[in-house]
Amino acid sequence: MALSFNPDTIELPKGHFIGGRYIGANGVLPMHRPSDAIAYADCPVADADLVDQAVSVAKTALRESGWSTRRPRERTNAMHRWADLIEAEGETLARLEAVSSTRPIAQLMQGDVVVTAEQIRFFAEFADKEGSDLVPTDDLSLGMIMTEPYGVVGAITPWNFPLSMAGWKLGPALAAGNAIVLKPSEMTPFSTLYLAQLAVRAGIPEGLINIVLGDGQTTGQAMTGHPDIGKISFTGSTGAGSAIMANIARTGVKPMTLELGGKSPQIVFSDTDLMLAADAIANSILSNAGQACVAGSRVLVEEAAMEPLVAALLARMATIEPGPTWDERSNYSPIISERQIDRIHAIVRAARDAGAECLAGGKRLEREGYFYAPTLLSNVDQASPAVKEEIFGPVLTVQSFADEEEALALADHPSYGLAAGLFTRDLNRSIRMTRRLQAGTVWVNRYSRSRDHILPTGGYKRSGIGKDLGREAYHANRKSKSVLINLQDQT
Repeated sequence: MALSFNPDTIELPKGHFIGGRYIGANGVLPMHRPSDAIAYADCPVADADLVDQAVSVAKTALRESGWSTRRPRERTNAMHRWADLIEAEGETLARLEAVSSTRPIAQLMQGDVVVTAEQIRFFAEFADKEGSDLVPTDDLSLGMIMTEPYGVVGAITPWNFPLSMAGWKLGPALAAGNAIVLKPSEMTPFSTLYLAQLAVRAGIPEGLINIVLGDGQTTGQAMTGHPDIGKISFTGSTGAGSAIMANIARTGVKPMTLELGGKSPQIVFSDTDLMLAADAIANSILSNAGQACVAGSRVLVEEAAMEPLVAALLARMATIEPGPTWDERSNYSPIISERQIDRIHAIVRAARDAGAECLAGGKRLEREGYFYAPTLLSNVDQASPAVKEEIFGPVLTVQSFADEEEALALADHPSYGLAAGLFTRDLNRSIRMTRRLQAGTVWVNRYSRSRDHILPTGGYKRSGIGKDLGREAYHANRKSKSVLINLQDQT
């Protein structure tokens, strides 16, 4: 199947998606295609009144559809039909995402679309398999922990993986019996809009999924502070997560799940398969051009393995094939915007001014669009801007260590603790190190998520609160109440 397409021929969804239909709106935020920097559309901004309308529609749909009170298997079946449609309409979803985002069309078809459908199916099965618990009490009492949906859940997704991030939020919220108001990034909204349209076609009641477009300052603030939204789920930067927490605190109290920034280490011992490690490390920073919160951007390598590992990384970085996201031959992504590519280069320049040696890259690629060369920096320390700051680009730093203690000291970041990688053949060492690494996810002899959706993801420190994926994500979309019944004879 030929996947390449002409981006000028794609018909884009227009407006917000509320109550099962598109609500027309005039765009106010100019949108540029990352692959060629061409302005091609405008994104509307939902104000507080429109957000209130979306929440009201969600509440009404939840009440009138009986979604949260119907037989749980009915929710499961509807979500399975939705997953089937996601796969059937995968090419349309992939094209809508490739036009606006950094995700190459071939990677979308092979990865993001299939994974999103899997996630919807995974969470669908929780609806009739997870419920209330009986708990031990004395013989004259019956104790229960009952769970129920929050009602309306608010979700905000980032621009780097628009489709799969929407699946992270929508799947568990719907399976748990909630309605959702979701704001995708203003830079990449189109695949999410179509995803919601497919849900209605699958038989999920109109109004249970509502998509409002806009920026964080206006739309996001109205959502997170809305009194009728019972819970917030957000994936994005630590700074934005902090702002959401502050806004919730100003307007009330509600639970939240925040998956935030990272500055993740990858620790390589000399006893490992260095080619396996080099491939995993390179993939982690070349995939989506390093625009991932879990990007393993800090390489820490045992002194004896430093030279061969660096050589292998440089060779791997030379194999990229940059190109527009609508060309199926492209395997290397553009940067999302001019602003972001300027930020990446500013941090690289500051690191070099502080003494870093640039072994590869360190510059913008000379082609149309926002492409930055894969970059490897050595001779850095913990004070280097490239080591301290989340760059969100294809930039690796490499440092050496002498022993486990030094590796752990270098790995520990003062702010972030999202993920970590560890490469060693020593099982005892892998367990010792895993226990001490301050990260919400540790990968050993690999550096990537699998399609085992049962494994939750989330961070330590300023990398977040709560978990996405896994049964934890389902339970995060339900609230619990304790019930104690007196069984003594009342006669």
